[in-house]
Amino acid sequence: MKPILCIESGTNTCSVALGYNQELLGVKESHEANNNHAKNLTLFVQELFTKNGIKASDLGAVAVSKGPGSYTGLRIGVSAAKGICYGAGIPLIAIGSLDSMVQGAMEWLSKNPEITPDVICPMIDARRMEVYTQLFDTNGKPNSEVEAKILDENAFSNMLESKKMLFLGNGSHKAKTILVNPNALFIENFLPSARYMLPLANEMFIKKQFEDVAYFEPLYLKDFIATVAKNKVLGQR
Repeated sequence: MKPILCIESGTNTCSVALGYNQELLGVKESHEANNNHAKNLTLFVQELFTKNGIKASDLGAVAVSKGPGSYTGLRIGVSAAKGICYGAGIPLIAIGSLDSMVQGAMEWLSKNPEITPDVICPMIDARRMEVYTQLFDTNGKPNSEVEAKILDENAFSNMLESKKMLFLGNGSHKAKTILVNPNALFIENFLPSARYMLPLANEMFIKKQFEDVAYFEPLYLKDFIATVAKNKVLGQR
């Protein structure tokens, strides 16, 4: 089996990881609030290639985060992944952003055995009081569909009556302010990373679960809304 390059770009995080089977060969990432994905992503890829003495044609596949998440970030990541796959003639693997986050949660739980949730709920900020989310069991299997959910004081109230829920991700900060319940647990300051994609990418590679490089599109959930500077709206320069 050849190495797999993993790309995560659906949030402020810009992360690239290189792995061989279950071994992480390297990771380059930035979590800055105003991250320049267009600049950093290709730079991180090249740095990993140089460090490990490989080129794109040495890869077995490229795995990319398919969303949900930032429209711009996802497009940059998918465009880069497609370019590498086209040029090297290798397959493309698409991994749900929330699925990848759950892998990180499972790693965190293995280091914190005193925390025993029944449900894992990753959340990605979708602005205002809305988040992209999905429910998973503690083995990483989804129990619901991906959705854009508006949070209020009644969110998850029925489930929290009988189940411990572990929330994580940059959208979970909103949930923590309104979900006042002893069964609501939180991973503080959780950051997405391409390294969490590696176990899923390996599994999908073995099963040959590849995407059509030409036609694959990310999962946006919501349409892109372009904003216009206020001075342009007022007709000023």
